[in-house]
Amino acid sequence: MRLLEPNRGGTRTPSSWIAALTRLVLRHRRRVALFWLAITVVGIASVGSAISAFSTEYSVPGHEGYQTNAAIKATFGNGGDGAPLVPVITLPPGTTVASPAVLTGLDQLAARIEQLVPGVRVASYASTGDRAFVSRDGRTTFLLAYPPPAPGGFGQNQRAVSAVSAALRGATIAGGRVRVTGLGPLSFSSGQQKGGLGVLAEGLLGGLGALVVLAFVFGSLLAFLSLLIALTSIMTSFLLVWGLTALMSVSGIVEFLIALVGLGVAIDYSLLIVVRWREERAQGHDREEAIVRAMATAGRAVVFSGTTVGIGLLGLIVVPVPFLASVGFAGLVIPFVSVAAAITLLPVILHAAGPRMDWPHRRTDHLASRAWTRWAGQVVKRRWLAAGTSLAVLAALVAAATTINLGSADGNPNTLSQTGPAKSGLAALERAGIGDGVLSPIEILDRTPNAAALAARLSHLPGVQGAIAPAAAGWRRGHLALVDVLAHTDASQTVDRVRDAAHRLAAGARVGGITAQNDDFISAVYGSFPRMIAVIAVLTFVLLARAFRSLLLPLKAVVLNVASVGAAWGILTLVWQHGYGSEAIWGIPAAGSIPSWLPLIAFAFLFGLSMDYEVFILARIREEYDATASTDTAVIRGIGRTGRLITSAALIMFLGFVAMASAPSTQVKMIATGLGAGIILDATIIRAMLVPAAVSLFGRWNWWLPHRVARVLRVTPSRPLAEPTRA
Repeated sequence: MRLLEPNRGGTRTPSSWIAALTRLVLRHRRRVALFWLAITVVGIASVGSAISAFSTEYSVPGHEGYQTNAAIKATFGNGGDGAPLVPVITLPPGTTVASPAVLTGLDQLAARIEQLVPGVRVASYASTGDRAFVSRDGRTTFLLAYPPPAPGGFGQNQRAVSAVSAALRGATIAGGRVRVTGLGPLSFSSGQQKGGLGVLAEGLLGGLGALVVLAFVFGSLLAFLSLLIALTSIMTSFLLVWGLTALMSVSGIVEFLIALVGLGVAIDYSLLIVVRWREERAQGHDREEAIVRAMATAGRAVVFSGTTVGIGLLGLIVVPVPFLASVGFAGLVIPFVSVAAAITLLPVILHAAGPRMDWPHRRTDHLASRAWTRWAGQVVKRRWLAAGTSLAVLAALVAAATTINLGSADGNPNTLSQTGPAKSGLAALERAGIGDGVLSPIEILDRTPNAAALAARLSHLPGVQGAIAPAAAGWRRGHLALVDVLAHTDASQTVDRVRDAAHRLAAGARVGGITAQNDDFISAVYGSFPRMIAVIAVLTFVLLARAFRSLLLPLKAVVLNVASVGAAWGILTLVWQHGYGSEAIWGIPAAGSIPSWLPLIAFAFLFGLSMDYEVFILARIREEYDATASTDTAVIRGIGRTGRLITSAALIMFLGFVAMASAPSTQVKMIATGLGAGIILDATIIRAMLVPAAVSLFGRWNWWLPHRVARVLRVTPSRPLAEPTRA
């Protein structure tokens, strides 16, 4: 498809479907503006309802851990994938749990919790006589209190956490202070479990701060158009996804993606179009003609880019986990809405107020950036050095990513909070040699006659503090009973040992708990990861081959995008898993693992934005090559035109993630680190160095598209032409 065709006067006028659409939009600009205003207002008014309609169930059908947890919750009304509250007591010297005062105090403490939280399931040394609740020196003990699940059936029950923590603050037993810990108290004490608009507000706040900076970078108030388009896109996406919840269950992860992916792509698309519009105006075109020409070039790149972002998210449907499939379907809405706003609302705003907003105008827009043109010239001149340096950095980071250890979805307990009673309680468990594994017990559903014998056998497994099978009513329902295995850590190796032993010792025993379900999640998601990447890669390759009329350019784009995500995983692994930066910057020790969901979210986000940058650069390079028939000239001109745009767009996102990283939650810091570093790495090492160096190295073969392939893609074939001899 040709974007520009010569007219009778010798100049070139836009001739494409998007140019025709732009002219139609401008003829009906009042209706278009009113439509977007109305849908944005409705979206803002209904965003709370949309968020509350998202599902919080992270199901892994067909896996023992998930099915067992579902049965436990259905039968007992608590537990399963819900973590217990763990009040910890360290007794003064000379006092042990065998003391009558201690036993009485433990019973009173359990009764108090049962009074505060109806439906709670409690066990302690006093109620069971089991030494699994006691440290070797006899001075540290704890209780397990499983509250009913949070509204929606998933996650920590904040009301129960708050009620128990407040009621037991300052309580003592035989002179030993009671400290309430657990995954819930640790998370809530650090701000981990914020609800409502937390992620959305932080994302928009970060975007606003970045746009203030870009107002100086671009020398014009037009930079603020990006925020307006982002706001419209995000609110409209929430509205449409809310409608989707009436047809299917939509995971709460979509809230995160709408806020961050929506912000990123909407800003990218609007900046690309605005920059091209200013360029066309600088060349003497009137207001409307400049808009049409900008849309025929930059707008077309936006459409292709949005399609690739949608493909990246839609690829999640091949993962055999329902809530991720819902993320894939709902994720399509985000780039679709951002593209729609960019190619319809943005032209209307530019027509109505663009020239007035283009103040103070201090740039010569008909010329490429001198700094980026010089940079591109140096990269082309030293293309082997640029490519080698970039590949070395990528290889080192991808190698680090191969050491990634996927841990609990809730994160390492030691990194969730650094201060407060919950942290003190966890520290007491670890000092006593009990460990943090008791915060997420392995729960086994078994038949009543076998439970006690099974617990006694499992108590002797390596890595296990003990196993309990309380006879209290809360732990038995008819012929079913619960056995809790208390490991020293929540390592998946311990879960494997317990599962193997339970299946061998008790026919029909089913193993659940948080760690078991997390293992199921890792197996289901990451076992299907190669298939997901293959689907995304093939679809993206076909789309880009058609867009760029090339086989080599889309292949390079897909490979570099996957490598970019791998490098971001490497940064995440080095900073948080190994602690090279987490303690120095935030005072948080190495986590030893990465939450199991985080790499997946990083992939969905970074693949889309990375492809945005790739499409923007290659679209302009292709355009310049068609005009000059010189690959090196096309690279230098293309980077000269897009370099400032790409780095500015990356700066917007990076500053937004810096704002997110200041949040108290460790997991928010983790994802902000991974995404922020990944964006900057992609915009600098890959797009500013490796991409232009690689295109220059491949020369005329970048533009090869055989006749047969072109016929299938329904585009004009492209044959490599001889180019001037290189220096």
